[in-house]
Amino acid sequence: MKLKDEVLTAIEKEIKQPQHFIDASNPVSTIYFGGGTPSYIEPKYIEGLLKTIYSTFDIIPGAEITLEANPDDITPATLQAWKNSGINRLSVGIQSFNDAELTWMGRTHTAKHAIACLKWINDAGFKNFSTDLIFGSPLLSDEDLLKHLHILLDARVPHLSCYALTVEAKTALAAQIKKNTSKDVDAETQSKQFLMVMNFLESAGYEHYEISNFAIPGMQSKHNSSYWEGKPYWGFGPAAHSFNGRTERRWNIANNAMYVKQINNHQPVFTSELLTPADQWNEMIMISLRTSTGVNLTEMGKRFGTDKLESFKSNCTVYFNRGYMETDNKYIRLTKEGKLFADGIAADLFI
Repeated sequence: MKLKDEVLTAIEKEIKQPQHFIDASNPVSTIYFGGGTPSYIEPKYIEGLLKTIYSTFDIIPGAEITLEANPDDITPATLQAWKNSGINRLSVGIQSFNDAELTWMGRTHTAKHAIACLKWINDAGFKNFSTDLIFGSPLLSDEDLLKHLHILLDARVPHLSCYALTVEAKTALAAQIKKNTSKDVDAETQSKQFLMVMNFLESAGYEHYEISNFAIPGMQSKHNSSYWEGKPYWGFGPAAHSFNGRTERRWNIANNAMYVKQINNHQPVFTSELLTPADQWNEMIMISLRTSTGVNLTEMGKRFGTDKLESFKSNCTVYFNRGYMETDNKYIRLTKEGKLFADGIAADLFI
């Protein structure tokens, strides 16, 4: 990473700045090193940032401290160093155990190394870790998907994040698909494989607690759950986002050099946005429907009024009739079939 030392020093300065966006006296229960590839930098820098965080904020005992890790960066030595620095949870971007598929997705690690990583993580004593798995790529057969799930189950992975492959614009893969030198994704295949993932993991004892996330009971990601529950959070570093819990968001400059320059010149590094009532409504719908709990009807009535609540319930009728939604009169949530259309359903219920 260019400007590595300068960026890390700037992040420490940002953490130490007086903050009024969120009440800094509130205890912090989770810390997450993510976005980009934080496992690429030496563990000593992670340890240094943690010391700065602990000296600035009130961190609860036993806080969940997660590091996103690229399989290429994982060795028995780095695992021990991360553990010694205070990391107690890992999120590993494995994505596939098929070499051809990994190459097609532009990943540099091999299936053999990914399997070795899972063994090393267990051997290092990490009880809390997560892996990413991609489904719905043109190279992934149903049989291969089941093989991948069995590998993860055999490795005693307590948390899985499973995502349908999306082709991002302006990427090499997008260009190949446009030129017809590579197959495009197929929505029907993705839906079928998502159902396979849901059925397999639920039968294996995992809770499908968020649209893309499955966990052994008690092993849900506390950090990511705070996003879905609409809790406030701090974000430090280039491109980091922060949220005050209700009405305002901030996002930092993404360019490393500009971020460092602004911090060193004591200039703001963020842009802010005030959320309108419509924004707040749409956000509540979007994040709540992603969870197994669903939309809290009492909370919705308190925040937005009885008229809005009754209108929402009425608009959900079509999805109850299709079998895409269910309710216990306290919450409205998506059924398994409804989860296949989560984004579209949420968008239809937006203001």
